[in-house]
Amino acid sequence: MANFDWHANRSDLTGIALLDRAPESEGIDLKAVRLYRLGRVRDQMKHYGLDAVILSDPINIRYATGARNMQVFSQRNAPSRYLLLTTHRSILFEFTGCLHLGCGFETIDEVRPAKTASFVAAGPHIAERERTWAAEMNDLISELVGPGATVGLERLNAGTAIAMKECGLHIVDAQEPVEMARAIKSEEEMKCVNASLRATEVGVSKLREAIRPGMTENELWAVLHQSVIAQNADYCETRLLNAGNRTNPWFQETSSNVIGENELIALDTDVVGCHGYYSDFSRTFHSGPGTPTLAQKELYKVAYEQVHHNMGILKPGMSFRDYANRAWDIPEEYYENRYYLSAHGCGMTGEYPYLYHRGDFPDAGYDGEILPGMTLCVESFIGKATGGEGVKLEQQVLVTNSGIELLSRFPFEDDLLQ
Repeated sequence: MANFDWHANRSDLTGIALLDRAPESEGIDLKAVRLYRLGRVRDQMKHYGLDAVILSDPINIRYATGARNMQVFSQRNAPSRYLLLTTHRSILFEFTGCLHLGCGFETIDEVRPAKTASFVAAGPHIAERERTWAAEMNDLISELVGPGATVGLERLNAGTAIAMKECGLHIVDAQEPVEMARAIKSEEEMKCVNASLRATEVGVSKLREAIRPGMTENELWAVLHQSVIAQNADYCETRLLNAGNRTNPWFQETSSNVIGENELIALDTDVVGCHGYYSDFSRTFHSGPGTPTLAQKELYKVAYEQVHHNMGILKPGMSFRDYANRAWDIPEEYYENRYYLSAHGCGMTGEYPYLYHRGDFPDAGYDGEILPGMTLCVESFIGKATGGEGVKLEQQVLVTNSGIELLSRFPFEDDLLQ
């Protein structure tokens, strides 16, 4: 694949790489944020015995460096851009024509053009491309850290990983060290999280104000998307807004369904927002023009109770197993359609840890420790297996040294809590 840098000879690009320069950055030391995150990755590399990692997940690249480029595109076109990180060197291989986007970051020592090792880029020559890619990367890694290095990968295609192993590199999975790095936020990093949440709350407020029977779910969901994009967010990761009986079971994608009168409307934000941080809270509204029914209120109150009980037991030092054992008991009539998690980590997207319900823990759960600096989203979905409407509620919190701090501040619905 040809590599171009159309901006190589330009002299008017001062500051173009630092795309987070915007009003939502006021009062945030983004350099400190980037250096903290890079340090976290390197600390975990050392802890897990990795000489180098190659990151191709664009969220991990952004975490380690701050560099952002075509994040959604890159998630399905790996490795179209990738980061080689060692203890002392950080080299970003940027997409063709985009090298200027990696310049100006104190977390990146060098920017080189990426050589995309994928079938769409190489066609029938993919195996040859992968072997060439692996050989060149092996030469570079050997130069930086010595031959036979232990290299962590988290998202490369299988052929590339196999070719690297055949070059004599010791290939391991980098998911665990990267997730463990991302799990603990700094005080400065939390300013980014809060900026993202405040922007998302503005969008949800506009969405709530726009609710009218007769509009489609898509039209309503677009209000949120428009608002957060206008505030320099990146994208909505899911399409989770439903009305009426489409609220139950959960995970029905937003559609052209017309919102009826006096229906429940359930929303999960899932916004990759300002500075790339995930704003993840859920609310359920009532479409009007009448007042909620007793059945709708009951669903809402049950979901509200689950979220607040589980927030109330969270504390630093608690084990995941202990949390599961002490978490709210889901009534039998709602158990089958429960949300698949009780809570989960949250950073630049949903992340480690996953906290499971007591009944799911034996099959799906794993143990660990809730630590200060973790941001968690406490979940509830309440809907009967026999049908009818459902309610989705969720709060985002920070684990502190003494308990938790509420991060998501969008209000609940008074008319559904009465």
